[in-house]
This record gives sequence, structure tokens and C-alpha cells, in this order.
Amino acid sequence: MKKNTFIPVVNICFPKHWDDYALLDSGSGRKLERCGSYVLIRPEAEAVWKPTLPDSEWQKAAAEFLPSAEENGGHWNIRRYLPSEWNLQYRDLFFKVQLSGSRHIGLFPEQAVQWDWITQLIKKSPRPLKVLNLFGYTGLATIAAAKAGASVTHVDASRKAITWAHQNQDLSNLSDRPIRWIVDDAIKFIHRQARREEKFDGLILDPPKFGRGPKGEVWEFYKLLPELLQACRESLTPEPVFVALTAYAVKASSITLAQSLDQIMDGLGGSITSGELALKEEAGGRLLSTAVFSLWSNQPVEIE
Repeated sequence: MKKNTFIPVVNICFPKHWDDYALLDSGSGRKLERCGSYVLIRPEAEAVWKPTLPDSEWQKAAAEFLPSAEENGGHWNIRRYLPSEWNLQYRDLFFKVQLSGSRHIGLFPEQAVQWDWITQLIKKSPRPLKVLNLFGYTGLATIAAAKAGASVTHVDASRKAITWAHQNQDLSNLSDRPIRWIVDDAIKFIHRQARREEKFDGLILDPPKFGRGPKGEVWEFYKLLPELLQACRESLTPEPVFVALTAYAVKASSITLAQSLDQIMDGLGGSITSGELALKEEAGGRLLSTAVFSLWSNQPVEIE
């Protein structure tokens, strides 16, 4: 019998519970953000409209990242005092942010909706869960899962990111929680775990458009995503609870992610939610799209 065609419904999700972060305005290829007590300007290709706030408000920013012609190239222009690092809070999670050699600051604030979704599923589970976070970056999804009661394996190719993530664990007073920090290439790690028959109840996947592993291994999104997803399926327990897949800076739509995830999770039931992650401006009320996502769970839990 022919399987019914899966037609994903596209959702737009943006966080509503931030105190320490705000998208103040956006436009002309930039975004104006408040991170704690400090205001930053970063490039944003999606902001094709004109800013709402006058230029005088933008000039109050403490620093602006000025991109160069090379992809991911550029430098920070420091306009006024900024500490080398400072701490932010989301609900009961604490973590540090700082200016890096790129436009990134250690935080993707739109992912807060996924932290809440993961937290709900872990807390609702009748059994302790083992969670794998691949491409884990500075670990905010990891510490959210650990805070909720899961045992987490966190993998990233960058030793600096792992160190940063470990610091975020300490800042959130979660040093006693079972988190394994592993510097490794994601594809190599997931294949090795499949051979070892270590299984996970939940997966968090945030693969970049392009990247390199600790030994120079090359990651290319379109080339390796099918292999990654298949290996992840082999690493799931017989009764998995969730899979969260997010993609930045790629041309793939949320429909592409949802249909790929649907194929991999075939036979396990559950439901899939897909769409775009966004941030809502304070000034103009516009939604700034930042990423596409697809979420599978064994029970319906609304992502807000």
C-alpha cells in the first residue's frame, strides 16, 4: 500500500520570555540587539527593509560587527566600553556572551523556544532520558536538557566552544549534572556510537552550512545531512522521545527538513512540527527570520 504523502505545516516561532535579550530594531542589512546592559549591531541579510528607529538610536550601540568581502570575515568596531565577557539569564539558565572573531557572541536567542520544548518533553517523560547534542556550540540546549533531568552527551568540533559550554554549565549551577563534553567530528562520532550500540532517547542537531572537524574533516550540509540523519536513526532507542533539527544560512526550507525527518522517523509514529525560527522587533513589531527547523516528538508538545 502506498504511504500517504506527508505535507508539513509551516509554523513561525519566536521567543516570548526573554528579559536579558531584545531585538530592538532591524533593517538595511543589520540588526540592533540588547544583550543584557549592552547594545550591539550585527549584520543580518534577512533585514531588507528600512529601520524603524532613527539613526541616533543605532549610534548608541557599544559595538558593531563590520563584515568583509570574505564569507564570515570582518571585525568588531568597539564604540564605547564593553567588558571582555558578561553573563545573561534565560529563565533559570545562566550563560556568558562575548565578542568573538566572527559576528557570533555565543548565543542564538531564537532557539529559546526549542529549549523550552525540549525541557517540557524531558520533564513529561516517565523514564530518565539520554540526549545527544551534535554541533552543540556553547551548550545552551545541553544545559537546558540537563536542567530538566536528562543525561546529555555534547559534541562539537571546536575545543573553544566546548570550554565555553562547560563554563555555562558551571554558571547555571549544574556542575553535578551528567554531561559528557566531547571534541569530535559529528559524523565520525555518530557512526562510532552506532557501532558501539549506545542509544539515545533524544537528539539535538544544529548542523552548520559548512564546517571542519578537529582533524580537518569537512562538513557540507547538503552532501552529508542524509548520512547524518540515517546514522542518527540507528542511534535512537526503540522508543525515542524527540529529535530537533535546525539549519542556519542554507537554502533548504523547513519543508525539506520536515520531509527528510519524516522519512528517517518512519515507523515510530509521533508527530512533526516544522517552520521558521524568528525574532520579533520591539520597535517595528516585524519578525526577523533566522533559521528553519523541524521537530519530531513521540507526543504532542506545542512549541511556542
